[in-house]
Amino acid sequence: MTKKRALISVSDKTGIVAFAKELIALDFEIISTGGTKNAIAEAGLPVISVSEVTGFPEILEGRVKTLNPYIHGGLLAKVGDENHKNQLAEHHITPIDLVCVNLYPFQQTIAKSDVSFEDAIENIDIGGPSMLRAAAKNHEYVTVVVDPADYETVLTEWKTNGKTEYTTRRRLAAKVFRHTAAYDALIAEYMTNLTEDTTPEKLTVTYELKQSLRYGENPHQKAAFYRKPLGSAFSIANAKQLHGKELSYNNINDADAALQIVKEFNEPAAVAVKHMNPCGIGIGENIFTAFEKAFSADPVSIFGGIIALNREVDEATAQKLHEIFLEIIIAPSYSDEALRILTSKKNLRLLTLPFNEAHTKEMRLTSIEGGLLVQDFDRNGIDEAIISIPTKREPSEAEWEALKLGWKVVKHVKSNAIVITSKESTLGVGAGQMNRVGAAKIALEQAGEKANGAALASDAFFPMEDTVEVAAKAGITAIIQPGGSIRDADSIKKADEYGIAMVFTGIRHFKH
Repeated sequence: MTKKRALISVSDKTGIVAFAKELIALDFEIISTGGTKNAIAEAGLPVISVSEVTGFPEILEGRVKTLNPYIHGGLLAKVGDENHKNQLAEHHITPIDLVCVNLYPFQQTIAKSDVSFEDAIENIDIGGPSMLRAAAKNHEYVTVVVDPADYETVLTEWKTNGKTEYTTRRRLAAKVFRHTAAYDALIAEYMTNLTEDTTPEKLTVTYELKQSLRYGENPHQKAAFYRKPLGSAFSIANAKQLHGKELSYNNINDADAALQIVKEFNEPAAVAVKHMNPCGIGIGENIFTAFEKAFSADPVSIFGGIIALNREVDEATAQKLHEIFLEIIIAPSYSDEALRILTSKKNLRLLTLPFNEAHTKEMRLTSIEGGLLVQDFDRNGIDEAIISIPTKREPSEAEWEALKLGWKVVKHVKSNAIVITSKESTLGVGAGQMNRVGAAKIALEQAGEKANGAALASDAFFPMEDTVEVAAKAGITAIIQPGGSIRDADSIKKADEYGIAMVFTGIRHFKH
């Protein structure tokens, strides 16, 4: 068996000694650096220092050790090419058949809350990506391994065939380029954030596969769920599933929508979502009363819905939830008794995540065919509004509470959006209509008699007075909307005609 050469230099040393031992048994000689070399040597295995190969010591605190023709010539040589073979012989360069490298822990370093800029910079790997990219480029001749999960495949093929299959080398090379691209994307994001450049000329993003999905929105669509490295802990992407079936594509979208809404509330709150729109929201002194109000808001649409609660699920609330067919429940925690009750439904998905993280600086990315739209998340609430009251009557204290609730909710409803509220719950939701008065009619019809004395929230201004007219005839007494229409005067006049208190916020909340 011809002697082969493997270069091993890893930050993640999981299984590396066993891997090196197996390679040596396959008549490989191992060259290595630093801590990896020490780990292999301490195991009693023969290992050659990279400095012995290059004839040059590691310099600049280890910043330069593998950037050398004796290494990269061995990685990039096309050993089937006579000209390349002659040059290797002329310069006494030995080909490298296998490269096993993974990189400095940049992601783990910048994840530390107290990381310094200097520490982050020192954990940017230079030699590692260079070797990986060189080996991956030359995968016709070189096997390159970046993931310990691939050690067994490589060993098995070498034991069976005396080499790896070309298809395996190509697959591993593709994995390397994904790995180095993701690594560089994290560095680029870190540096871009430091410079506070909000619209860089290149947008580099990376995500990690969280799970493959059976299908997308519909059974004929392929789909998968990816998670942002170092993304918000207060997110569905980082939720822990305690029970139930795997999440589907639609489950994940709906669960995210429910979570974004429940984040609006500090007091005990319950949110029910269907098809990414809220169908019932309630607040109360405790989570049980909050859920009762959310359920009462629309006991029909909640069937098969997603529930987000911002307090621990107790026994009483769990019993109430158990009575309804639900897809998902999201909460910060569950009592033991609540878990016993809810896990009796084998398909009900129970998710938990920390409800204590401040808003992150993440951007919302929306893909279109051939492009990507990027924007801030809509974090503006009533505190950011520029409040004015153009009508003769101001809202009462109770109306203010209902208006504030409506304003929290309406920005999470698909435009055109109208929400009818009391001070403790939604009463009607009109979502995704092509005209605003149509959305109002749907919300008011759902609210029915409960609209009498209730508040109405609109995500954008009224282009004409018709929405105020239908609201007034249904008994609405207070309205909150952005204002800013060239026909605001008509809406104000109509509100005054019916004695409605109307609040302008100066902020629009379109959601498409």
